[in-house]
Amino acid sequence: MKKILVVFGTRPEAIKMAPLVKELQKTNEFNTKVCVTAQHREMLDQVLSFFKITPDYDLDLMKANQSLNELSSRILTAIDLVLSEFQPNLVLVHGDTSTSSMVALAAFHKGIKVGHVEAGLRTYNKFAPFPEEINRQITGRIADIHFAPTQQSAQNLLNEKVNEQDIHVTGNTVIDALLWGIKHVNEDREDINEIKQFVDTSKKIIVVTGHRRENFGNKFYEFCNALKQLADRDDVQIIYPVHLNPNVQKAVYDTLGNHKNILLIAPLDYEAFIWLLNQSYLIITDSGGVQEEAPSLKKPVLVTREVTERQEAVLEGTVKLVGTNQEKIIKEAVVLLDNMNAYNTMIGNINPYGDGTAAVQIVNALKSI
Repeated sequence: MKKILVVFGTRPEAIKMAPLVKELQKTNEFNTKVCVTAQHREMLDQVLSFFKITPDYDLDLMKANQSLNELSSRILTAIDLVLSEFQPNLVLVHGDTSTSSMVALAAFHKGIKVGHVEAGLRTYNKFAPFPEEINRQITGRIADIHFAPTQQSAQNLLNEKVNEQDIHVTGNTVIDALLWGIKHVNEDREDINEIKQFVDTSKKIIVVTGHRRENFGNKFYEFCNALKQLADRDDVQIIYPVHLNPNVQKAVYDTLGNHKNILLIAPLDYEAFIWLLNQSYLIITDSGGVQEEAPSLKKPVLVTREVTERQEAVLEGTVKLVGTNQEKIIKEAVVLLDNMNAYNTMIGNINPYGDGTAAVQIVNALKSI
């Protein structure tokens, strides 16, 4: 029986790998074990709990204020012991994190094949997103099997001379997770009930997230000033789960604190967050995952990044790139708030990231390899 080790470490990875873990565990063709690096700790644990996944190995590598180099070296050392003990035939990693690139490298060093889930996304700008673009490219160079979410991501791999037979276009597992998650949200959760007390259902709810390193500093203040101006409208309420990074916290609370139409809240568990997304009228974000999720909920997205490795959504018209320019954010938001034809056109476009069957397609591909 082929042994498969699924490894992830962050909240986004856990969300996107959970459907695949559950699908692998349904079949008796593989001996599947799960290893978490816990590159994120609390945010990871609540996702594991929601999807009812218990790791076989927990490296518990979260450490306050560790550098990327320190984290990378600790991942390499810790995963080496797991690989030696379990001796998998294949290691599955996801996306663009330090966990994915370092685990892929460690597996390569031991002659173990690597499968890359969400393969082939590119900006070809190594500083945007930082450090994720290079993490993803490193993993892509090492991987033996590439599970690309779209034809565009597959084409990127082909352009980089990856063999066509090693690429499988499957859609993105984030859609699997979202569709499963929406069905299983418990609306009586304490955090959801707390938000309900403050949500003004008579207004258009704008849900905001922002945390990208490349936007810290003046760009982030400009982004916040745009939100403040939008919140001056009587028909708008902004709800912003504020990332814990001090660079984010200072800019947000300095600029947006004490505004009657802005609700600043703590970061939400995945379950509460997808519930909130589903209540929104419009989403403004720099998150990669939200760009993929929102179209399935029929929500338009303004992306506060200059470039995105998720060009399919831009081309399909389900998201718009606005950067952090105050005037551009306001202009595009006002169009969606005031022009129902523009709004309906945007939410009527097809989600390019699949139909929620990506995990099944990946497992079927693994069975045929």
